[in-house]
Amino acid sequence: MPASSPRNPFADLLRAHAVPLTHLDPAAPLDDLEPLRDIIGDARVVALGENSHFITEFSLLRRRILRFLAERCGFTVLAFEYGFSEGFPLDAWAQGQGTDDDLDAQLAAAIPVGVAEPLRWLRRHNATADVPVRFAGIDVPAAGGSLLPALTPVAGYLRRIDPETLPLVQQAMRIAESFAGASAASAAPAWTRLAAAEQDALSAILMRLLIRFRAVEVLYVSRSDRRSYEIALRRIEAACHADYGFRAMAGLYAGTGLTADTSARDVYMAGSVLWHLERFGPGTRIVLPHNAHIQKTPVSFDGHLTGLPMGQHLHRCLADDYVALALTSITGHTADMRPDENARFGFAIDNAELEPPEQGSIEAAFADAGLGLSMADLRRAGAESSGGAGPDRIRIQSAYVHAPVLDAFDGIVNTPVSTVAGDIEN
Repeated sequence: MPASSPRNPFADLLRAHAVPLTHLDPAAPLDDLEPLRDIIGDARVVALGENSHFITEFSLLRRRILRFLAERCGFTVLAFEYGFSEGFPLDAWAQGQGTDDDLDAQLAAAIPVGVAEPLRWLRRHNATADVPVRFAGIDVPAAGGSLLPALTPVAGYLRRIDPETLPLVQQAMRIAESFAGASAASAAPAWTRLAAAEQDALSAILMRLLIRFRAVEVLYVSRSDRRSYEIALRRIEAACHADYGFRAMAGLYAGTGLTADTSARDVYMAGSVLWHLERFGPGTRIVLPHNAHIQKTPVSFDGHLTGLPMGQHLHRCLADDYVALALTSITGHTADMRPDENARFGFAIDNAELEPPEQGSIEAAFADAGLGLSMADLRRAGAESSGGAGPDRIRIQSAYVHAPVLDAFDGIVNTPVSTVAGDIEN
């Protein structure tokens, strides 16, 4: 092993608490992942974060870790960065409904963030498993691109149990349809072009629906059932949070946004994880692949607080029952997402070459420690570091999130090189 850099004393600690991994192949033996047990302990939610979507190595690692957590640690739910409302038919498919070919049609309109292969593995696994692994969506609808995946089933619910309220949700759907897109990156700019009266009408209708749902809960449950009511309510909440997100993004683009205003999506996702954790019952353990939303500390760029992530909310609620495991790389390429309204999902993907890691980053510590494909226990490393000092940044795409890494994450998996998937459609 090369000697650690004199500018990076944390590299020695990192090396002492890291173990090599021998495989990227999701179908390979899992023995090299056994040290992960010491990091996750008895946690009920384990989040796997990647510093960029669309990276081949991260996708392979997440699939391996999912197998390990399900097959060897008894995890029972895969919760994904996918719409809460849209997740229910995917769970049914993973439990064996329909044909193998149905999945492509269900995912045709979704951003390809890596859910297809884990779902195919779930379906194969569940065909013979004594305890099936469930699938759960946690996000606002269409990654913030459209309210319709949440409002359409709410309209069906109201048509059955409260038809006099149906015109309200139908009016909201007419407005929402006028700016719907494939993601928030395409929908938010279109929302800004709505007349202010329509923007305000949509927000007012959604808030009225939300309050009505809560106010007449006893009536709705008596006309349907508890589970149907709770799913419909959560869908209304999703629409409200997504609508708030349009205003937050508009303020961000205009330079007038409130501090951490885009956190509305993160708090909804955290609430969805807790919703599923409660309703799947005792013994539920959730594996949660996600992007930069999993860290346990606030998100800052260049000293400016930009968001309170999902992981911070989950850590506050679950304490040690929540574990955040980051995925990063030292060299190679990353997928920079650049806003582009003419692109299919509202953003273009640039295959960007990574610069050498910045000093002070966790990536620089891995490089200075001479570590390749490996996994490190950051809690143990942090416990032995001088005054808890450690890296103060971690990559997100080709930039860095500034955060006390030892507080933000419990463990980290490093791949020496990252490559952008070749089948990504701009």
